[in-house]
Amino acid sequence: MTRHVEPRIHGMRPLPSKRATIVSVLDVGTSKICCVIARLTPRPLGDVLPGRSHHVDVLGFGYQRSRGIKAGQVVDLDQAEKAIRLAVDAAERMAGLTVESLIVSLSCGRLGSETYSAGFDLSGREVGEAEIQRVLSAASQYSVEGENRVVVHALPIGYALDGNKGIRDPRGMLGRRLSVDTHIVSADPAPVRNLEICINRAHLEVETMVATPYASGLATLVDDEAHLGCACVDIGGGTTTMAVFADGAFVHVDGFALGGHHVTMDLARGLTTRLADAERIKALHGSVIHTDADDREIIAVPPVGDENDIPNQVPRSEIVQIIRPRVEEILELVRDRLNASGFASRVGRRIVLTGGASQLTGLGELARKTLGRNVRLGRPMGIAGLPDAARGAAFATSVGLLIYPQVAEMEVLAGRRRTSGYADHGGYFSKVQRWIRESF
Repeated sequence: MTRHVEPRIHGMRPLPSKRATIVSVLDVGTSKICCVIARLTPRPLGDVLPGRSHHVDVLGFGYQRSRGIKAGQVVDLDQAEKAIRLAVDAAERMAGLTVESLIVSLSCGRLGSETYSAGFDLSGREVGEAEIQRVLSAASQYSVEGENRVVVHALPIGYALDGNKGIRDPRGMLGRRLSVDTHIVSADPAPVRNLEICINRAHLEVETMVATPYASGLATLVDDEAHLGCACVDIGGGTTTMAVFADGAFVHVDGFALGGHHVTMDLARGLTTRLADAERIKALHGSVIHTDADDREIIAVPPVGDENDIPNQVPRSEIVQIIRPRVEEILELVRDRLNASGFASRVGRRIVLTGGASQLTGLGELARKTLGRNVRLGRPMGIAGLPDAARGAAFATSVGLLIYPQVAEMEVLAGRRRTSGYADHGGYFSKVQRWIRESF
């Protein structure tokens, strides 16, 4: 028996096409919590890029070490709330603005994909805008199979006329039946709800949630990669998630609870040192490729306990031996999940690695061997005003969240919000109009 669950994550209104807007985003991860406030300004008509209708200028940036979060999931409401407050406050101070609602990343809740087809009979008439809206409305009524799942994204990935698939835009065509295939991304509701509760406790509203790998793909993939077929793999602190893009559309998502933090834990146990020291050693000396010089290079490892104890001296090769098995496990899971998805052939030979843990020395070379595909490190593109420290792969999701409003109108989620988290520059009169709308 199939139970239809009403979507609880609502879509967003399209960005205004003629005025600048302010957008605030929050990337909640296992290792860091990052808030960015940016101004999105419409591009001139001749300057519009695929998926980039606006210039993005960062106004405020706040960054905090994550607390109360494990594998992208809230495990301590108080600690997570404090970290979110600090990150948002830092961004607000830098931007000179107050944040009321945010676009939030989502990596917990066992992200999964399904494809639904919805359609209706045309009776031989021409396809117009009304017919497009009708078939998309039908698609928005579909929900995930089984109980206790919430819809995160609903994206049309292709139309069909009389069973002939692969039609990108059926307007003006004739046929008897019009249908659309829709990619549904779903998650377990409890982790999603707990994340929303945590943000609400900080007196902030969740405008919408965006799957982490989708956001990372928006920030790091070039247009040709999305059209030819590519997988964006985001290796974060506590989770590894991947998004498959083909024919310019987001067609599959998957993830599992393994990431860079597990490498740090392995180092802490293997070297008998504190987590903070293990993280520092991983960042400064970590690698997954063994070289002849590793046996000669000696690393000082502070022991657990008294700070005055003499540091242990270990060769760098020992650090590589601890790190490599865990990274191989992550890459092998990516390979196996991709093969099991049925989209391995659509991806072809293109993989983009991003996320903080993707920056380990030698990871690209090991990934090429393990995955059997061309691999490149993806960094966020096309954003002005980011601090130098935030331009690396670790901040791809944050940048992708700023790009998402430019493509949000593609969503066919039921029940779009009547209001949005966009702030305009109308000054006093716009505030009065908003007060009137909210009060009456």
